[in-house]
Amino acid sequence: MWWSVNCVLTTIPIGVLAQEVFTLTLPHAIATIFCFGAVGASATAFIATLGPQTGLRTMIITRFSSGYAGGTIYSILNILTQLGFSVTAVILGGQTLAAINPGTLPLVVGIILVAVCSLIPCFIGYSLVHVYERYAWIIISIIMLFLWGLGGHAGFDINAQKPLEDKGRDLSADVLSFGGIVFGSFTGWAPVAADYNCRLPADTSSTKVFLLTFFGLFIPITFVEILGAALMTITDSAYTDAFENGSTGGLLSQVLSPWKGGGKFILVLLAFSVVANNIPNTYSAGLSMQALGRPFALVPRFFWAFLAFVIYTVAGVAGREHFSEILSNFLSILSYWTAFFIVIVAEEHFIFRRKGGKLGGYNLDDWDSPSKLPVGVAGIVAGCCGVAGAVVGMAEVWYVGPLGRDAGGLFGTDLGFELAAGFSAVAFPPLRWLEIKLTGR
Repeated sequence: MWWSVNCVLTTIPIGVLAQEVFTLTLPHAIATIFCFGAVGASATAFIATLGPQTGLRTMIITRFSSGYAGGTIYSILNILTQLGFSVTAVILGGQTLAAINPGTLPLVVGIILVAVCSLIPCFIGYSLVHVYERYAWIIISIIMLFLWGLGGHAGFDINAQKPLEDKGRDLSADVLSFGGIVFGSFTGWAPVAADYNCRLPADTSSTKVFLLTFFGLFIPITFVEILGAALMTITDSAYTDAFENGSTGGLLSQVLSPWKGGGKFILVLLAFSVVANNIPNTYSAGLSMQALGRPFALVPRFFWAFLAFVIYTVAGVAGREHFSEILSNFLSILSYWTAFFIVIVAEEHFIFRRKGGKLGGYNLDDWDSPSKLPVGVAGIVAGCCGVAGAVVGMAEVWYVGPLGRDAGGLFGTDLGFELAAGFSAVAFPPLRWLEIKLTGR
C-alpha cells in the first residue's frame, strides 16, 4: 500500500525543490533525502505498529495521551493536513494533463477530473482502498524507471547546480530547511498510519509491521524524490524552458517528448497516478471528521469524504498558479505538528503504557469515554510547547523565528520540526506524570 501511495507524480516535485528553492547540488540533495527520510520513515512506521495493537484509528489513539479534547485538536490538524496533501495532488495532476497538449485541456478541468477519480473509491470504502493500492504501484514504478532512463538520455549533470550552491552556514541552512520538507513528506502519513492496518490481528508482529511500513515508505519516496532532483540537473535549454513555462508537469512532458504519442499516453497515466496518493487523503480526512466527536461520528463517512473532495477541489482551482509555494510551505508546516504529535504518542506508549509503567497498558474499551480517558491537560500543554518550539525555530517566507534567524542562512534556517519535537519531548513526561498522580488516568 505505502509503495502505491508514494510512488506517484506528487512525490517528484519534492525533489525538484532541492534545486528550485534551495540551490542544492544533486549529491547534497540525495544525502539530505536519505538522512531525513530515514528519520521520518521510522517515526511513521512506529505509529503504524499501534494499529494492530489497539485496533483503533490513529486519531482515536491520540485520545489515550491527550484526552478527548486533545484528540479533537489533532483531528482538526489532520483534516487540514489531508486536505493540504489533496490540494497539491490535484493541482499537479491537473498541470500534467494540461501539459499533454498545451491549450487543449484547461487546467481547471484537469484538476476536477483528478479530484473526481480520487473520490470514487472512497465512496465504496476501506476494502476497495486496499485493493486499489495493492496493485497501483506496479505500472507507475515502471513509468518512473522510464523517466530515469529518458532523463539520463537527455543528460544528467551532477555539477549543474554547483556554481549556484551556497557555502558554509548558508549551505547548512539550505540542507536543514530542505530536510524539514523531506521529513514532512514522510511524517505526513503518520497521522493516518494506523488507519490502514487496524484490522490486522492483535498478535501481528510489531517488528514486521514496522519494517514493512518503513521500507514501504523509504524506498519509493527516496527513489522518486531523487528522480525529481536529478531531472533538475538537465541543462538542455528545451528542458529548462519547459520547467520555466510549465513547472514540473511541463518538465515531465519534455522528458517524455522523444516517445511522441507514447510519451503523451504515459503522461496521462502519470497524471492519474496521484489518485493512489489522494485516496487515503480523502478517506482519512473523512475518518478525522468523524473523530471530532460523537455528533460528527453519526454522520455517514461518505458525506465527510464528499465534503473533503469539494474543499480540496475548490482550493486546488483557486491556488493552481502557486503550486511550488503551496508545496514548500505546506510540507514545512506539516513537519512541525507531526513532530510533536509523534513524540507525545511515543512517550505515552513507551513510558506510561508499557508493562510495568504507570498505567500498564491501554484499556481499549475507554476509547469513547471522556470520563475514563486522560484529562488531556498534559498532552495539550506539551503540544503547545511544541508549537512554541516551531515558532522560534521556523523559517518561512512569511515569518522567521529568532532561533531560525540566528542559525544562519540568507533566509534563515528552518529548525521548526526539531525544536517542536524537542520542546514537547521535554515537557510531556513530567506533565503527564503529574496528571496521572492527580487524576489516576
